[in-house]
Amino acid sequence: MSTVRSVKGAHRTATPAAHRRVTLASSVVGAVIVALDGTVLTVAQPTLQRDLHASFARVQWTSTGYLIAVAGLLVFAGRLGDRHGHQRVFGLGVLGFGVASAGIGLAPGLGWVIALRVTQGVFGALLQPATLGMLRAAYPPDRLAMPIALRTSAIGVAAASGPLLGGALVSQFGWRAVFTLNVLPALVLGVLALTVRPPADAEAGGAVTSDPEAGAGAEAGAGAGAKTGAPAASGPLDVPGAVLLTVALVALVHTLVGIPDSGWTAETGVGLTVTALAGAAFVRRERRAPSPLVPLDVLGSATVATSLGILVAASAAMFGTLFTASSFLQRTLGLDPLETGLRALPGGVMMVLGAPVAAVLLRRFGARATTLIGTLLLTCGVLLLSRLDASSTAVTVGAGFLLLGAGFATVMVTATAVVVRQASAGSAGVAGGLQQTAMNIGPVLGIAAAATLLTVAPGSVGLPLVTLAAICTAGTLLALRLPGHKNTVSTAHRSPDDAAPARTGP
Repeated sequence: MSTVRSVKGAHRTATPAAHRRVTLASSVVGAVIVALDGTVLTVAQPTLQRDLHASFARVQWTSTGYLIAVAGLLVFAGRLGDRHGHQRVFGLGVLGFGVASAGIGLAPGLGWVIALRVTQGVFGALLQPATLGMLRAAYPPDRLAMPIALRTSAIGVAAASGPLLGGALVSQFGWRAVFTLNVLPALVLGVLALTVRPPADAEAGGAVTSDPEAGAGAEAGAGAGAKTGAPAASGPLDVPGAVLLTVALVALVHTLVGIPDSGWTAETGVGLTVTALAGAAFVRRERRAPSPLVPLDVLGSATVATSLGILVAASAAMFGTLFTASSFLQRTLGLDPLETGLRALPGGVMMVLGAPVAAVLLRRFGARATTLIGTLLLTCGVLLLSRLDASSTAVTVGAGFLLLGAGFATVMVTATAVVVRQASAGSAGVAGGLQQTAMNIGPVLGIAAAATLLTVAPGSVGLPLVTLAAICTAGTLLALRLPGHKNTVSTAHRSPDDAAPARTGP
């Protein structure tokens, strides 16, 4: 008789099917918590500024501090998941995120809010790569697209509903309510992740056991890590590499975030120089380190690099366009934030509906064709919105956002699936961290470019949006380098960890 579940101490061991359902739910809800947190904060910032008698510049650090912390630590956090288990790291991350959110809701002043937002960013960096790493460990590569699509759809729901929900909470209960919103689900998720064990993971410490049939090129312990939920990575942690990458990413994000306010200054040049030097030193370190932060199967993969470039280009075009179009709708057409959100709603709806369709297209036509469709739809949406003027109707605006949502959902699902599937399960956390890093850098880059170009041609969306369309076209050219076959991971390059998770019980 098959074992359904067993209890050992305070831990419960789930069956493979149950574990996949819990993993998918955790990945989706964890991603939604982070997405909602960012969207509702944007709505709450004006009220927060007024209640705490703060300047606009200081209030912006509630976003900037979080963004710098999370962007600088994502890859390192992903590697921690590879070493210690994605479910465990996810549990710690989501618990810390919830506790920090509760602290912000009780904070007596803006200094506390900023400090706790940075803390929240640290824990957000822990949980975000794990939401993809857990999926990679729980699902075979050829079944990853639909779980990733469902995760993307949920993010679309959060993006579309966040401003409306945030506005309602702030209006009724004040700005603190937007931070207490995610406390309960975060705490519940964290407890579940730390107490429910993956199948066959009977060791409390999550010890790694090697698969005796692993090929010589397979990463040590990778097969066992995927099948048991135990950590897959081994060897000393590459702390110098982590420091170099963090310095490069923090310098880049800090520099790009400051461009909309201060423009291109000497400080901008210094920031970009630090980014380039630290980045070059990081790559040199990784090629020589015995146990690199980013394993060579990821660092040296042209397919992974191409997919990350596509994500940066697409997210830059998407969020730069949202920034530019929203500014135009409010400042030129005189719409309030709620009316602006309603005009943009077709984009969120298409993200929700388009992500599962993208998974089907990916399975049927392969990564190259599906990504080309997505980047072309996104480019058309940007170009359509570039024609906005004082006479533009709701239909024109809605059509532009609809194309944006459909294209971005398609690109996000496909490129993410390629990144996660291309890496071995032992590098899934690093792959997830790189994907999340691309999704953080792209929007900052797009908004910085749009804000700079808006100062060149005030009141006109043509120049910034045509430039963003060109950036998206670069993503289209990169898409031509993706695999053209249906399966992005060839059988020859699979390691034993790519098999379906082992059953428990006789």
